[in-house]
Amino acid sequence: MDNDNDVVEFDIEIDEEEEEEDDDELELDLDMDLGESSGAVYFPEAGDLEPSEGMEFESEEAAKGFYNSYARRVGFSTRVSSSRRSRRDGAIIQRQFVCAKEGFRNLNEKRTKDREIKRPRIVTRVGCKASLSVKMQDSSGKWIVSGFVREHNHELVPPDQVHCLRSHRQISGSAKTLIDTLQAAGMGPRRIMSALIKEYGGISKVGFTEVDCRNYMRNNRHRSSLHGDIQLVLDYLRQMHAQNPNFFYAVQGDHDHDDITNLFWADPKARLNYTFFGDTVTFDTTYRSNRYRLPFAPFTGVNHHGQPVLFGCAFLINESQASFVWLFKTWLMAMSGRPPLSITTDHDSVIQSAIIQVFPETRHRYCKWHIFKQCQEKLSHIFLKFPNFEAEFHKCVNLTESIDEFESSWSILVDRYDLRDNEWLQAIHSASRQWVPVYLRDTFFAEMSITQRSDSMNSYFDGYVNASTSLNQFLKLYEKALESRNEKEVRADYDTMNTLPILRTPSPMEKQASRLYTRKIFTRFQEELVGTLTFMASKAEDDGEVITYHVAKFGEDHKIYNVKFNVLEMKATCSCQMFEFSGLLCRHILAVFRVTNVLTLPSHYILKRWTRNAKSNVILEEHSCDVYTYYLESHTVRYNTLRHEAFKFVDKGASSPETYDVAKDALQEAAKRVAQVMRNEGRIPISNGKVRSHLLNDESRANYTSGCQEQSLGQHSNKDDMDKHITKLMNELACANRKCEIYRSNLLSVLKAVEDHKLELSVKVENIKISMKDDF
Repeated sequence: MDNDNDVVEFDIEIDEEEEEEDDDELELDLDMDLGESSGAVYFPEAGDLEPSEGMEFESEEAAKGFYNSYARRVGFSTRVSSSRRSRRDGAIIQRQFVCAKEGFRNLNEKRTKDREIKRPRIVTRVGCKASLSVKMQDSSGKWIVSGFVREHNHELVPPDQVHCLRSHRQISGSAKTLIDTLQAAGMGPRRIMSALIKEYGGISKVGFTEVDCRNYMRNNRHRSSLHGDIQLVLDYLRQMHAQNPNFFYAVQGDHDHDDITNLFWADPKARLNYTFFGDTVTFDTTYRSNRYRLPFAPFTGVNHHGQPVLFGCAFLINESQASFVWLFKTWLMAMSGRPPLSITTDHDSVIQSAIIQVFPETRHRYCKWHIFKQCQEKLSHIFLKFPNFEAEFHKCVNLTESIDEFESSWSILVDRYDLRDNEWLQAIHSASRQWVPVYLRDTFFAEMSITQRSDSMNSYFDGYVNASTSLNQFLKLYEKALESRNEKEVRADYDTMNTLPILRTPSPMEKQASRLYTRKIFTRFQEELVGTLTFMASKAEDDGEVITYHVAKFGEDHKIYNVKFNVLEMKATCSCQMFEFSGLLCRHILAVFRVTNVLTLPSHYILKRWTRNAKSNVILEEHSCDVYTYYLESHTVRYNTLRHEAFKFVDKGASSPETYDVAKDALQEAAKRVAQVMRNEGRIPISNGKVRSHLLNDESRANYTSGCQEQSLGQHSNKDDMDKHITKLMNELACANRKCEIYRSNLLSVLKAVEDHKLELSVKVENIKISMKDDF
C-alpha cells in the first residue's frame, strides 16, 4: 500500500448501472443488440491518446472523463466498478473504471419470496475485463493510472450507434431549453424527440435517446420535490449564520412561501480566503453535464500551495440568465464587492451573458477540457475515422507559441480533414479568445503551465459529492470535504515552515526563493531555474532603453523566445508570457538574468499569493535586514546601468575620428574623477572643519576616538560639545560602513567568479550528456 501507515482503507463497490430508472425497456440498448461474448478477443484501434500506465490527472473526474472519451472513440460504454476510501478522512483514494459489460449480473438480485420481477432487466454483462485503474498519490494529490486492460471479449459499437451507449448519452444545455419549452406547451416525450431529431438533423446528432428525454421530463416534475430537501439546507444555513454572523447566505425567491429558486452561501473561511487568493476563480457547474442529482455549483480558487480553495457554494434550481446574474451579484457582495481578475466556467452562452453583466472587467475563460469533451462528442465520427485527428487537435490548441501559429495550424487542420464547413468547429473557433491558451497567456490564471489540466472542473469536492449524492447526504459530505481540505492545507503549511528544501545550484536567487515561496511553488520555480542551464541568451537588439534577447535551448535554435529587458527598471517580459499567466518567472527570463548578473529576484516578480506569508498581513519585504542580499541587488543595478550607458557611449564615440578623440578625453577625465571619489570615500568630515584625514588606520582611529571621548567628558556640561561629539561618532560610523561596502564588493567579485565557473562547468556537463545521447 502506497499510502502512509496511518491510512486504513476499505473497499466499496459502486454499480452505476443500477442507478438507472426503470424505463430501460424503452431504450435502444446496444449492450443487448450485440449479444453475448463469442469467446473472441477484440482490440480497439490504437490511438495517440490511448490510456497507459503512469499517466497523471489533476482529479478523479478528469481521469474518468478521459477514459469515457476514449470509450466513445472506440465504441463501448463505461461505468465505475469499485473504489477505495481512506478511513483517516473518508476521501476516495482509488477508482476502477470498467467496460459496462464487465462482470455477470445476478439473475436473482431483485427476487423476493413472494413475488417475481414483473419486468426483468436485460442481461448485458458478459465478463469483459477491459478497465482503467487510477489511484491518488499522497505527495502530489494527482491521480495516476495504475492499471489498464485494453482487450474486450465482445464486439465494439460502430460510430453511428455510439450515442445510444449509456455513458455517452447526455442532454446539452440547448436541448434542455427546448425540452422545457415543449414540455410546458403540453407535448409528450415522443413528440419532443421527433422535434429534436428534426432540429439537430438526425438521431445520432441529438446525443441521447427517448428514454433520456422521458427521464429528464420526469426530473422536471420532480424538481418541486426538491423544495422539501432545500428547506433542510436552509435551516442549516440559518443555524450557521446564528452561530457566526460572518457566515453569509442568500435566497432567491420567497422562502416564506416555499418559492425558493436558488441558494448561495459562503462561510467565514471562504470569504477570508478570497481576500488572499481571489485573483482567479472557477465557477464549477459540472453537475449539469454529469446528470448529478444535486444542482450544486461551487466557486473555487487556488491557494499558495496550488491546492483548490473554496469561495462559496450555490444550489441552482432555476438556471435562467436572471438566476445566474442574481448568483454572481450575490457572490460579489459576499466577497466585499471585489471582482476577480479572471474567471473560468463551462462553455455556456447563458453563463457568459451573466458574467458580461456582473463582471465586465474580468477576463472570462471557458474550461478547455470541457470543450475537448464536447469535441469528442460532436466530432466522434472524425475521431473514429482518423485516429490521429485528436492528437493533432490537441497539438494545435496546446503547443502553438503564437496567435499566428495557432491560426495557421487551425486552418491546416480543418482543411486536412475537410471540416471547414463544420458549424460546431466554426462556433468554437469564433470563441478562441476565451479558451485557446495562446490568447489567454496575458492574464493571470494561477496555473503552473499552459497545458496542465488544472482547469478541469469539480476538483474541490472530488471523492465526496458525485452523481449519486442526494440532498440528505450532502451536508455531511460537504463538511467532511471542508475538513479534509483544511487538513491538507495545514499539512502543506507545516512542511513549508519546518523542512528545508534541497538547493540544486549555488545561485543566491535559488536560496532567496526557497525562503520566500511555499514548498510546492518553490519546487516549480526551481525547475525553471535549473532549466536555464540548457538555454543560451544572446543580445539581438538595443534601442537605448530596452534590450531584446533571443533565448533558445541548446540544439534548438529554430525555437526562439524573445525576452525584452529594461535594465534601468529591472523589468523583463518574455514571449511565452509564463509570468503573466502563472505568476512565476520562466526559464527564458531567468536565463537573461543570469547573463546580465541579476543575482536575486526583483521584488516586483515575487507575488505574495505564492509565498509562505500569503495569508498574513506582513508586507513582503525582501529580507530588508539582509545586508548582503540588499547589496547584491543595489550593486547589480549600478553595474547594469553603467554598462548599458557605456555601450551607448562607445557606439557613438567610435563613429568618427573627431568623436573618438572627444570620447577618449571624456573617459580619461571620468576615470580621474572616479579615482578621486574613491580616495575621498574614506575621509571623515568633521563639523568644525579641523579634522579632514584620509582613511585612518586602526591605531590612529583608536587614539582619535579616545581623544574625542576625553574632550567630551571634560566638557560634559556643554551641550554644543555633546552635539559635536555625537556628530563625530556618526561620521565615524558612516566611514566604517563605507569600508565594509568596499570589502563586500571585493567578496562579491570572488563569489561571482565562483558562481560563473560553476555554471560554466554545469553547461559543459549538459553538453557532454547531450552529445553522449546523440552518439547512442
